[in-house]
Amino acid sequence: MDLHFGDSKPTDEERAAVDALLGPPLSSWEGADRSDADLRWARGGREARDRRELLLPGLHAVNDRVGWISEGALDYLCRRLTVPPAEAYGVATFYAMFSVRPRPATVLHVCTDLACTAAGARDLCTGIEAALGPGSGVQVERGPCLGLCERAPAALAIRAGDPVRTAVAAPATVREAVLAASAPDSAAAEPPAVAALPQAGEDGLVLLRRVGVVDPASLDDYRAHGGYAALRIAFGLGPAGVIREVTDSGLVGRGGAAFPTGRKWQATASRPDRPHYLVCNADESEPGTFKDRVLMEGDPYALVEAMTVAAYAVGADRGYLYLRGEYPRAMSRMQCAVDQARARGLLGDDILGQGYSFDIEIRRGAGAYICGEETALFNSIEGYRGEPRSKPPFPVEKGLFGRPTVENNVETLVNVLPILTMGAPAYAAIGTAASTGPKLFCVSGSVERPGVYELPFGATLGELLERAGVRDRLRAVLLGGAAGGFVRPDELDVPLTFEGTREAGTTLGSGVVMAFDDTVPLPRLLVRIAEFFRDESCGQCVPCRVGTVRQEEALHRIAERTGAAAAEDIALLREVGRAMRDASICGLGQTAWNAVESAIDRLGAYE
Repeated sequence: MDLHFGDSKPTDEERAAVDALLGPPLSSWEGADRSDADLRWARGGREARDRRELLLPGLHAVNDRVGWISEGALDYLCRRLTVPPAEAYGVATFYAMFSVRPRPATVLHVCTDLACTAAGARDLCTGIEAALGPGSGVQVERGPCLGLCERAPAALAIRAGDPVRTAVAAPATVREAVLAASAPDSAAAEPPAVAALPQAGEDGLVLLRRVGVVDPASLDDYRAHGGYAALRIAFGLGPAGVIREVTDSGLVGRGGAAFPTGRKWQATASRPDRPHYLVCNADESEPGTFKDRVLMEGDPYALVEAMTVAAYAVGADRGYLYLRGEYPRAMSRMQCAVDQARARGLLGDDILGQGYSFDIEIRRGAGAYICGEETALFNSIEGYRGEPRSKPPFPVEKGLFGRPTVENNVETLVNVLPILTMGAPAYAAIGTAASTGPKLFCVSGSVERPGVYELPFGATLGELLERAGVRDRLRAVLLGGAAGGFVRPDELDVPLTFEGTREAGTTLGSGVVMAFDDTVPLPRLLVRIAEFFRDESCGQCVPCRVGTVRQEEALHRIAERTGAAAAEDIALLREVGRAMRDASICGLGQTAWNAVESAIDRLGAYE
């Protein structure tokens, strides 16, 4: 391996940021200031290369401290990890939250995705830029969904330093967003997680019953409300018994793919290769999705317990929680929960005296929707660009670090707790025969009471929107987010199950329900969806890399043309959409045309 470093040197601050993560350098090869000329020899060998997984945390360390990643800082980090600088540059430029060009220490991320666009994000951005003016020391970046759709429009301010400071303005006004950016410590406090639950206090809640009831910082409070009962039951059943209960419950993945969870766990547990890994995907970046954020902010110990149960079942002694970088409060809550659980003997060696060892490491994403795809997430953790891998082999065979891996999202894992405490038959009795259990839905847009709703599978779309208080003059409802599909106002009797939405020609996805009234211009929404997929395509495969660009170009042209000219572009859209669906490597390209197709065919968007 050839390593070619430049002549740039890190500043003292950049060096301190890297050393705080990796420890002081031990040789001149790693950047130590020594008199002996030992640069002729690389020290560490395989041990140093095995630390490549620390590349993403290292980039975060520099970006958090300084606000951007200079050539000198990147070279220093590469020396410490024995990573080729060209590869590290490719990783640093892959993520939207990093910058390799100088920028102010304060960045204000303003969401311009679907819910925020419908709530006036464009005018908000214009007002913020005018209020700040040139030379303000704040960089305003219009970006994708911040996962605050129930409080749209939303803005997130990040000020680099030691420590890094963040502030959220949602629902944001120009004044509040400017205050968050210019004085993060003075910004208004975020509302508690329970504020996102219109059902708070209702009887019969299963997954959300502790949110707003327990103190999210208190392990004792969590245990007083039934916490860690499921883990004790799991130890009594044994790994095979836990997998049997999960299989009998009918639990399927809640991230959109709906793969049977028990089958995935069994396939991993039966692999002879060791070690096994557990990965919790908390990188919910689908526009309109925020349920995992609410769970992590309001009931973080439930996720720690659920990950421990899952790891015990599949024989993993190490787990990774991959949490999106736009969730600073969820990150703080989860880190506190992990630290407290470890300090109290609920993580680490000999958990509850059962001779089982398991620990969790939190990895922070940096703004890449594609990292929600499981194999792209593995690459990101390992220190590579977050590009999907070809399958097979599947993750249950060769996943993270080439070992058998179970990957589930937050909602899926949290469902395991009531399965064990209620028993599989009682859990399976909730919902329908093919879609069992409760489901979380993220409702936003043109409704009076946006937020996270928990309903049993089988409730209709109309029933959910009635609870949320849908406004008059409903134009369309988007199910499944940007990768989902639109339905008409006369189709609200669609049952909210995987099989029901399939039969209706749409998708349930991760549970996104976005309502739009006739004040929202549909063509602008479709252009924004196309822009989202163009921006988020990793560029690895041609159908997606080229197709998402052609789709956006055609939608821009259609908005300006009529008649036969528009018809030609609609025909082109169909051809490009089929190519992306049939030939893209992963789900991003395969679903990039779904919402546009449904808007054209079901809503008559351009008639």
